[in-house]
Formats: sequence, structure tokens, C-alpha cells
Amino acid sequence: MSTINNTSVNQATSSARNQVQQAAQSIISGSTGNSSMDVASLVSALVNAKTAGQSAALQARQTTDNTTLSAYGALTSALSALQAAIKNLSDGTTLSTFAATASGKGLDPKAGVGAVPGSYAVEVKQIATSQSLASAAFGATTPLGTGTLSIAVGGKSMDIAVDSKNNTLGGIADAINKASNNPGVTATIVTGTGGAHLVLRAATTGAANTIDVTTSNVQNDAGLAALGVKSTPGADGAASTFVSSDSTKAWRQSEAAQDALLTIGGIDARSATNAVTDAISGVSLNLSRDAIGTTQTLTIAPDTTAQNTAITNFANLYNTVVTTVNKLSSYDKTSKTGGALLGDSTLQTIKNSLASIIGGGVGKGTSTVSLAHLGITLKGDPADGTLVIDSAKLSSALSTAPARVAQLFNTTDGLGAKLNRSITEFTRTGGIIDARNSALNADLKSVTAQQSKLADYATQLTKQYQSQFTALNTLMATMNNNSAYLTALFGGSKSAGALATNK
Repeated sequence: MSTINNTSVNQATSSARNQVQQAAQSIISGSTGNSSMDVASLVSALVNAKTAGQSAALQARQTTDNTTLSAYGALTSALSALQAAIKNLSDGTTLSTFAATASGKGLDPKAGVGAVPGSYAVEVKQIATSQSLASAAFGATTPLGTGTLSIAVGGKSMDIAVDSKNNTLGGIADAINKASNNPGVTATIVTGTGGAHLVLRAATTGAANTIDVTTSNVQNDAGLAALGVKSTPGADGAASTFVSSDSTKAWRQSEAAQDALLTIGGIDARSATNAVTDAISGVSLNLSRDAIGTTQTLTIAPDTTAQNTAITNFANLYNTVVTTVNKLSSYDKTSKTGGALLGDSTLQTIKNSLASIIGGGVGKGTSTVSLAHLGITLKGDPADGTLVIDSAKLSSALSTAPARVAQLFNTTDGLGAKLNRSITEFTRTGGIIDARNSALNADLKSVTAQQSKLADYATQLTKQYQSQFTALNTLMATMNNNSAYLTALFGGSKSAGALATNK
């Protein structure tokens, strides 16, 4: 980098000298009676000669500083990505994750925080459902009368005013769905061979969420009063029952309100929803009809797939850091150019620190565990420094020696914890990277100030030289005119003057 900058300074200085030599020729031409001086070119060349070297040096410093800042930005990004990847390895989260699997369909188990290894026999007797009621058949556009329709679901209720504008089945359904205080019921119209039916469905599953409909202040009744229905939750999560206000125009229950009922290891469990989250610590079950009537084996075991992915991702991102460091500190013999941070002590400190952690182990003596025990080793070329992953050995270690893996990534002095602390120290405010960036930014500020002063100096010098050489140009023009007059009057070496010829 410094070789390139020195070259640019030398080139700028050499170019300035050439411009001065070319411009100076105009003075010689002007003083020997030829064309007048090129004042603009001469002034520009002289000012450039005075400032070119310093200007090029400042520009070179500016370029170097910005290149170095960009290099540290790339390094910080790589370190931050690695730190994000090791977070769950350093705090123990990844190695405490479990996978839940079922031997059949319809359980869809998920293991989360708090799960522990184990095996359970799960029998699903029924799943949770929401109540659905269908009224008797009416004419789709028949006015049913006016009054008030009160609808309650799970202890919450609303009143629907039925008037001449909405007293058909469609109008009532629309009013229910648009009500701002709807307690959790949807209404649709289903038309069959016997006519149109009002279908009400509770939005929430569970035995407690039954639907009640009552009518009041009914006038001009043509069916409105028959829309009353009273539902009763089933005992112990069993199916709900109902009674219609008019048995001749009775409602029909197409689906009952009921809880999910299941046994886990012979223990009865019940849930108002099919997302069962409180039956097994740290495990959720998402039930569907496929599970009804079968006894399945639910297995909770360490999630080696997620652990494998996390450790592999960590190794790959560490390699990204190493590759970035190698590129920034490299030297190309062909072009004789170095990386942006070639020879940089801060980069070397970071490189050595990370390499020491990765190459070391956790524990003492024969109980020491290293990445090599997981099938992760350094590449053959010591100068490379990247890691090579043997996926088969890593999978085997996770399955057969989980204690060793846990030791290597323990939350106190494990590999992830050490790397996390080290990277935090490097990238924190006031850390070595921040200190280096602050110094570079301070130098850039200084360069900008010097460039401003140099520009002011160049402007002042231009005005000075413009005035001086304009005057000189005028003087030389006058001298040349006088010389031509005297030659014409007295003659020269090749001609006789006017006085000599009496002209």
C-alpha cells in the first residue's frame, strides 16, 4: 500500500516539474521577441509545482486511512457474524435443545426450553373442537320479524337489533359478523333442499365455549323467536348438548364444543385447545384427528441435528474470519502490493488470540477436550489456519459422547464462551479496533484540514503569480515593441534603418 502511495507522490512531483519547464519556455519566447507569454499555463504550473507533492501526499494518506477503515469494517463484520453464531453455543442453549418425535401421526410434538429426555405412551381419546349449530330452514329472503337477538359464547355476549332492514337470515348473519362487540362467533348461510339455514360457529375450541341465542321484544314474528337455543357444556370435557326454544323448528348441532382428552403414561390430561403445552414440561403437542384412537410413543432426545448445524455453522464462520484476516495481511509478490492491514499489529493480536483459543482445549490432562474430538481439525497448511469438518465424526461425537461436547462448549470456560469474551473485547467501544478506527478518523480529519489550508495557499499563490506575470508579460510586450521601433529607425544587422536611408 505504501509503495503505491509513494509512487503517486513521485509521479505528481515529476509531472509538476515538466509543466514548469514547458511554461518557462513561454518566458523565453516572450523575451526574445516571439509570441507573448502564456501566463495562465505558467501560473498553473508554478502553483502546481509548489503544491503537487504535498497534495499528493495528503491524498495518499487519505486513501490509506479510508482503505484501512474499510478493512477494519470487513474484519468487524466477520467477527460479529462469528459471535452471533457462537451465542447459543457459549450460553448452553444449543446443547440443551431437544427433539420430540412420535411413532404415529396426529401429535406433531415440539420440544422447547425445559424439556428433558424421556419416552411417553400417549393416547388421544378426542381432540378439542368448536361448537357449530345450524338453525331450521327458512326462506332465504323471508322477513322473520323484528326484535333483539342476544348471542353469548363462553360467557361473553352481544345484542343484535333486528329491524326491517336486516330481518332476513342473510341480514342477521351480516349483522352478527360486523358487530364490534362480537363475542367470538361467525355466521354463515347454508342453503339446502329445504331452504336456508343460519349456521353459527364458535371461533374458539373447548367445552366451555358453547353458543346461546335468546330473542326478546319480538314483533310480527315469522320465525325470529324460533332462533333461540340454549347450549350446555359437557361434563369433564365431553361433548356439549343443546335445547331449541321451538322444538318444531329445532337447531341441529353439527359439531359439539369439547376439550381434547388424552392420557400420557396412563395419566389423564385435558386441554381446551389442540395445542397442548402444559401436559409435559417443555413439550408442546399439536393434536389432529389422525391421533384419535391410537397409542403412540413420544420420545424426547437431544437434538443432534440442530447441534450439528450450529457447530458446523460456527466452524464455517470462523473460517470466514481467518480468510478475511489472511486476505488483509497478504502480500502479492507479482504486483508487489500488500493487503490493507499487512504488518498491522492490531490485526496480528486478533489473529493470534483467536488461533490460540481454537487450537487449545478445555479441561486438564487426559480429560482435556478439543475440537479434534468432534472431528474438526486445522487445515494441513499451517499458514492457512482454517478448519476442516469431518461431518461423520461430528455426528458420531454428538450421539455417542454428548458429555464431551457439553464440556467443550460449557458456559464458563468453554470454547464458545472464550471466543465470545475475546470478540467482545476486540469490538467493544474503547476496544483495540475502536481505538484504531478513532486514530484513523482523527488522521482523516487532520488531512482534511491540511487540504483546506493547502487549497487556500494555492488560491493566494495563484493571485500573486497572476499579478506578477501579467505585469511581466506587459513589460516584455512593451520592450519588444520598442526594440522593433528602434530597429526600424536605426537599422539592424540585416537592414538599414529609416534614418540611414533618409526615409
